[in-house]
Amino acid sequence: MDRMVGTVSRGVRAPIIREGDDLAQIVVDSVLAAAESENFEIRDKDVVAVTEAVVARAQGNYVSVDQIAQDVEKKFGDDTVGVIFPILSRNRFSICLKGIAKGCKKVVLMLSYPSDEVGNHLVDMDLLDEKNVNPWSDVLTEAQYRDYFGYQKHYFTGVDYVEYYKQLIKEAGAEVEIIFANNPKAILKYATSILNCDIHTRQRTKKILLANGAKKVYSLDDIMTESIDGSGYNDRYGLLGSNKATEDTVKLFPIHCQDMVDRIYSMMKEKTGKNVEVMIYGDGAFKDPVGKIWELADPVVSPAYTKGLEGTPNEVKLKYLADNDFAGLSGEELKEAIKSYIHDKDEKAASLKGTMVTQGTTPRRLTDLIGSLADLTSGSGDKGTPIIYIQGYFDNYTK
Repeated sequence: MDRMVGTVSRGVRAPIIREGDDLAQIVVDSVLAAAESENFEIRDKDVVAVTEAVVARAQGNYVSVDQIAQDVEKKFGDDTVGVIFPILSRNRFSICLKGIAKGCKKVVLMLSYPSDEVGNHLVDMDLLDEKNVNPWSDVLTEAQYRDYFGYQKHYFTGVDYVEYYKQLIKEAGAEVEIIFANNPKAILKYATSILNCDIHTRQRTKKILLANGAKKVYSLDDIMTESIDGSGYNDRYGLLGSNKATEDTVKLFPIHCQDMVDRIYSMMKEKTGKNVEVMIYGDGAFKDPVGKIWELADPVVSPAYTKGLEGTPNEVKLKYLADNDFAGLSGEELKEAIKSYIHDKDEKAASLKGTMVTQGTTPRRLTDLIGSLADLTSGSGDKGTPIIYIQGYFDNYTK
């Protein structure tokens, strides 16, 4: 009988990971135990995905509010600091903001509107139209914002992030002024020392600021790139990708994790004889149609992965073949014609980029696609499955 199941994504339970644990060994043991428990076979081109959260935890990659403050103060001194384009998140940014503010005398906080970079809304777009506010040109003070929009609370969290961030800065001991704008140059009327906190647009923002008179410009990936008083650090991403650990510490994005990926690959090969791909994953890259949140608050979906996960899919659209090339066929004849087409495509191993037969396929990197699948499978709460085991992802209609 033909195999009737394609891709399968399984959440694999593991012990609670602590600093210093041999995570590679735990991952391999957990996957093999799951295979035995659920009676599935380890195959070539299966994928083991491990959430970045347990990697960073095993590494002990944490920093405190005071350590962030030290780094910020070292970079900016007594300057008024424009902190611009932060995302609106208690988990992702609030503790970072406490540390940033603690290292400053005065913070001018510039929030993008109507939403932050990842889609968390301050105000509804319809309200902008109603009030005749142009978010691309209008710079609003806090008083103007309140006059136009009142006290808006986030759709899911119920938090007024303007007030929340304002109080965090004041409690950290800094003076605070808040403005709302989407053009990075707007901050230069208030400060020439800037910390731009955007994630995926950070290089462009920094370039614009430096070209228009900013004296000092740092991004979040410039903060905590070295250890301070024995702290964790991330020499590539700094505070980007960090998550709240306690009220006074954040867990950084994992550092130098390619060695762990390669070790898991080698251990799986030794134990099973199979070539199992391995990746570390963080946020997936997808958008919630209701809350409008674009999930990717990490700097990348996957900071480390095996070579077999490089590149993009090279797939054909079955419905295109059925409706065009083989429109006159049906049943078993259609099935065999499509299988033959795919088999010939795989044999030639040539890129189909730009051809009509690929229209409607997903033009994204494999690590972004698989990382999104893993993130959705593991969830963000209490499932207890920090390891995801994916089978059949690289299968097609012929397999």
